[in-house]
Amino acid sequence: MRDVLLDIEKWRAQGEQVAIATVISMIGSAPRLPGAKLAVSEKGEIAGSVSGGCVEPAVIHAAHQVIKSGQPQLLEFGISEADNLEKIGLSCGGTIRVFVERLDW
Repeated sequence: MRDVLLDIEKWRAQGEQVAIATVISMIGSAPRLPGAKLAVSEKGEIAGSVSGGCVEPAVIHAAHQVIKSGQPQLLEFGISEADNLEKIGLSCGGTIRVFVERLDW
């Protein structure tokens, strides 16, 4: 969390809404461990990482939805070839679950 706190505080001081995405579980190989965080401001700035890039566009999109609605989302990105062809998946062979929530202050 430390790697995103400075940016979150800056956005908060500017009066922006912020969503934070957290890797809550993983199975197999994954680029980031549980606890990894990605923060997204309502203006589209980002800090941190939940995947090293392979699923982050989808997480950022979900974060914008969460900022607007206030409703948290639980996302899962998996390993199967079908998953990778039909939607975003992890090329490293694992599965991660990412919880996205708006920070309300």
